Amino acid sequence: MIFTPHGKHLIAGDWVASAETFRSQPAQGTAHDFSSGTVDQVNAACEAAEDAFWTFGYSTRAERATFLDAIAEEIEARADAITAIGSSETGLPEARLQGERGRTVGQLRLFASHIRDGAYLDRRHDAALPDRQPLPRPDLRLMQRPIGPVVVFGASNFPLAFSVAGGDTASAFAAGCPVVVRGHAAHPGTGEIAAEAIHAAVKRCGLHPGTFSFIQGGGNAVGAALVQHPLVKAVGFTGSLGGGRALFDLCAARPEPIPFFGELGSVNPMFLLPEAVKGRGVDIGKGWAGSLAMGAGQFCTNPGIAVILEDQAEAVSEAAREALSGVGTQVMLTDGIAAAYQAGTQRYGEAPGVREILTSTCDRRNAAPFLYLVSGRDWIGNHVLSEEVFGPLGLIVTAADADDMLAIARSFAGQLTATLHMDAGDAELARRLLPILERKAGRVLANAFPTGVEVCDSMVHGGPYPASTNFGATSVGTMAIRRFLRPVCYQGIPEAILPEDLR
Repeated sequence: MIFTPHGKHLIAGDWVASAETFRSQPAQGTAHDFSSGTVDQVNAACEAAEDAFWTFGYSTRAERATFLDAIAEEIEARADAITAIGSSETGLPEARLQGERGRTVGQLRLFASHIRDGAYLDRRHDAALPDRQPLPRPDLRLMQRPIGPVVVFGASNFPLAFSVAGGDTASAFAAGCPVVVRGHAAHPGTGEIAAEAIHAAVKRCGLHPGTFSFIQGGGNAVGAALVQHPLVKAVGFTGSLGGGRALFDLCAARPEPIPFFGELGSVNPMFLLPEAVKGRGVDIGKGWAGSLAMGAGQFCTNPGIAVILEDQAEAVSEAAREALSGVGTQVMLTDGIAAAYQAGTQRYGEAPGVREILTSTCDRRNAAPFLYLVSGRDWIGNHVLSEEVFGPLGLIVTAADADDMLAIARSFAGQLTATLHMDAGDAELARRLLPILERKAGRVLANAFPTGVEVCDSMVHGGPYPASTNFGATSVGTMAIRRFLRPVCYQGIPEAILPEDLR
């Protein structure tokens, strides 16, 4: 199936163009022109979403589950076309895109199954006690309810799983919230075809056309208009710290502040404990290199930092260097990401106390691995070294002793993940580290690499700032649905008019 983008926005069920356009910048193949969104189109999409909420927000769980399943089927029906244009735009290999498509449709179906069960509603009932003294108690019932229209910003590094039909959109739909998506300029054609799949599911299920809208381009003006629109009740975002923080501040500054669920940045530190390094340090170094270079390091859970005792660092660093030396250049998602990666490697290389273990030359949109080493003292004294460099860059931080390792752990800002590589003999040190790491990260691992994120009930993909802007939420797993719900207590309401799920 050959897909040629038409370059239009989807607003309230209609595909509409704009006077201004932007041109895609594919890694390979043909570039296409796409309409650039306007503030007027944002207004139309948000008004349609609010109108849709009065039906979609009060639809049954079964109806919404059917809708989610229908989106999955429509995406699968466009599988070959999605892979072709996604690979062209991003430079990602076909196998990666096929796997990401499988994750996306699996996520939709998981959410459908989850809401059919109904446990996520957290229903509670305290029966009336009319004879209680000194005062009677009324009948009280609680249930989670959808909050209203949600805006979702697509991510650059996951054109499917974190974009138009990704986790934020799927969880908002599952909750009962209409969605307006701002497509990412890195893969506008992929976004368009995913939007067509959702649009087909909306029509197939007979839903209000304002249930889903899709706008591309328009720069900062459109982004600001979306998060500041008075009918929007929450925002989902995956992207840079700078861009996310700017949108977060706009959400907080509104006359009615709204939650901004942003995933912004993480270096995902690993702590290599002494006995584990003695027994399998070389294997850990090789494994780290593989995780670090996977997908040109363009994963939010890329383990960018390894903390190790100083007298054990040489063997691990040599194993990682040797493994990374065999990794060729890889195409990055956009010219801008490639330029930022090159600037990051230079920033690390020029930092005081940093020693180069492996360097290379990056050519335009291509990236090669870099590996550096720094002492814990120089690490703690230089905030620049704790900032995420999006790409295959690794930094080894050496600790003088166990207490120094604990001090380094305390110095980290919020993270998506933190990892312990440990053996049985490391249990005492691991017990000292774990309380620190669980305060720093949303997911703590042992003897694994964090790059893969399982989509399931118990997953947490979030963490303290700057990993995310809401430490109590996750953007992956069924608990992600809770972001777009709020509890409502019904006091003394006759059963005949209660929401069906509370009767």
